[in-house]
Amino acid sequence: MQFPKLRSLAVASAAAVFLWGGAAPMAAAEAIKVGALRFTSHAGSFVAFERGYFAEQDLDVEFVFFQAAQPMAVAIASGDVDFGVTAISGGLIGLAEKGAVKVIGGALQEEPGIDGQKILASKAAFDAGLTSADQLAGRSFGITQPGSSFHYMAHKIAEAEGIPTDEITLKPLQKVGAIVGALKSGQIDAWTIVPHIAKALAGGPEVEIIGDVADYIPNYQVTTVFTSTENANDQPELVQRFLAAFSQGAADFNAALVDKTTGAEEEEAMVRLIHKYVNADRPFEQAATSIRNGAMRINENARLNLASVEDQLNWFQASGLVSDAITIDMLVDQSFVEVF
Repeated sequence: MQFPKLRSLAVASAAAVFLWGGAAPMAAAEAIKVGALRFTSHAGSFVAFERGYFAEQDLDVEFVFFQAAQPMAVAIASGDVDFGVTAISGGLIGLAEKGAVKVIGGALQEEPGIDGQKILASKAAFDAGLTSADQLAGRSFGITQPGSSFHYMAHKIAEAEGIPTDEITLKPLQKVGAIVGALKSGQIDAWTIVPHIAKALAGGPEVEIIGDVADYIPNYQVTTVFTSTENANDQPELVQRFLAAFSQGAADFNAALVDKTTGAEEEEAMVRLIHKYVNADRPFEQAATSIRNGAMRINENARLNLASVEDQLNWFQASGLVSDAITIDMLVDQSFVEVF
């Protein structure tokens, strides 16, 4: 059965009601697990949960938290998690080739005029001359795993600066926390990360900001929404309901912290909501600035920048990290949301 794209929340919600037999209430909410990282960029899911948008779509959500993108893709493929929101990785592409996962929408995106991901240098490297991205030759760069989005960003930056990629030493450290520690201690020279982490690190004495990712990868579709191929093919109404709720959460987040159209009271409420999930181990007064700094746009109605996803796929293939046989249609199911 073909479903309409999410051109408005009203259409999506109405479709979900229709599919379940009119306005009659459902007997019980459907339990699903949603993969996430404790980043401000995952706020669409957090807001949808806290404000009852998932419940309105008869979804009983349990969050499963990860330290990196690739393990989340594996969890989706195995059925341990139903939906995920994170970056395109070589692992995800490989699982898509095997028919296990599908990208079904877009989430975080670099956008002109909105502060985005930063390129960072350790203070030791900065003092030794790494003051801009054109000085990355001969330096080490932190990534979670080979084939991660950090790997993609490092090489795209190098290519744009005319630096041979083999002149940058990639350091796979598995977890974001480990990369943070290595950067602060000078064990690695450089890294890229979303602004709520980047600006917090740069506020201390060990790290400096030396550039913006958007200058090298304009309109980069940083994160995508994905699910199992089985869900996409066999439970499209479940996918539609998830995307409808997620889109409502993203709309609230954008209004409060990106476009700032809702006023100071709603902005404060949004930051407090996100603080339950992001930097929750820090006092609110310390965490609030970091959360506000991380407010990049989450695409309206989960629209997907297909051109950016194709660029990422092409890079992974050209780098020999995934098979040349995989096509964009094997990776992305375009039936659920608008693509551009």
